[in-house]
Amino acid sequence: MDGKGAWRDNVFVERLWRSIKYEEVYLHAYKSVSEARAGIGRYLSFYNTRRPHSSLDRQTPDQAYFNALAPMMVAA
Repeated sequence: MDGKGAWRDNVFVERLWRSIKYEEVYLHAYKSVSEARAGIGRYLSFYNTRRPHSSLDRQTPDQAYFNALAPMMVAA
């Protein structure tokens, strides 16, 4: 991040928010803020543990992280 507001500074966060909006928020009519928080929390859990990502070679973020972490733990 260079602090000048370039689009590439936030591209990953913007993509995450797009996924949250189109795959969770726009599909549900929440009755309260607490219901929205719970729904988004469930979606984030799904996003990290069960939703495969093409940029991670169809792995979930958890799989990619923990699979990369295991060889480092052995080396340590």
